[in-house]
Amino acid sequence: MTTGRFVRVDGVPLHVVVEGSGPPVVLSAGLAMAWFDWDQVAALLVARGRTVVRFDRPGHGLSAPATSPPTAAGEAHRIAGLLDALGLTGPVTVAGHSIAGFHAEAFARLYPERTAALVLVDTSIEEDPRTVWPAGVRTGAARVLGRALTAAGLPAALGPLARRAAVRASRTGGPDRPPPSAAGGPPAARDLVRRVYRSSRVWRGALLENARYRDAAAEVLALRTGRPLAAPVTVLAGYDGSSGRGALRWLARQAELAVRLGARFEVAEPAGHLVMLDRPGLVARVVLDAGQRRA
Repeated sequence: MTTGRFVRVDGVPLHVVVEGSGPPVVLSAGLAMAWFDWDQVAALLVARGRTVVRFDRPGHGLSAPATSPPTAAGEAHRIAGLLDALGLTGPVTVAGHSIAGFHAEAFARLYPERTAALVLVDTSIEEDPRTVWPAGVRTGAARVLGRALTAAGLPAALGPLARRAAVRASRTGGPDRPPPSAAGGPPAARDLVRRVYRSSRVWRGALLENARYRDAAAEVLALRTGRPLAAPVTVLAGYDGSSGRGALRWLARQAELAVRLGARFEVAEPAGHLVMLDRPGLVARVVLDAGQRRA
């Protein structure tokens, strides 16, 4: 499992892993996830002649803490700044999972000349992202909770266990899913999981990002009215194959999003929310196909 280097973007040291050669692909994971969650997808893309860029947002993975609350536009600018720092000035295929789908879509709308294709992997969807409490109140509450968790020593004591439980709950499996670890956790090295998730920085970062979730969704909705997408888009939805109302409704919402964006719609079945862990081969194929549509 590969760790990378640190690149300073807007004053924040970001952990980034760059592998391979060829047309560039940027992979951004969801809330509280890390670069190594893309390991299998990245390996498949590198084998198919792609330069793969994986990075941890501030407060995630091994990156430094955030200096300000995250926004969709801010994360789009961060991606652009990271590409500049890496000397990658041409169009890239950008793939965002879960909440990072907001960031990837914002990048594609704000930087159309730098976007070869957009792939939304079981992306977050908010059709009406209204909030009850002001953003400042939610941000302050997240920071207070983060400090309380740190003072209680919970990240160090329970962080890796919580990570493993969350991953197990978010996976279903499929024909290209690798066997789980002996403890039933994610296919990630235990030392890296402990290094990342015992850190209070990561849990504070996740709380801060989650507190601004609906604000990011509202930003993206606003961008859709005046910033058209110029690159081909694919929406890849995870579906566990069940007839449960929640699963079917989520699938329908993903399909509706694809229609709104004029995107190609694909379904990963069976797969949980962590599609890149359950179906890495399919995710890699969708990313490759998306880039080829632009070419």
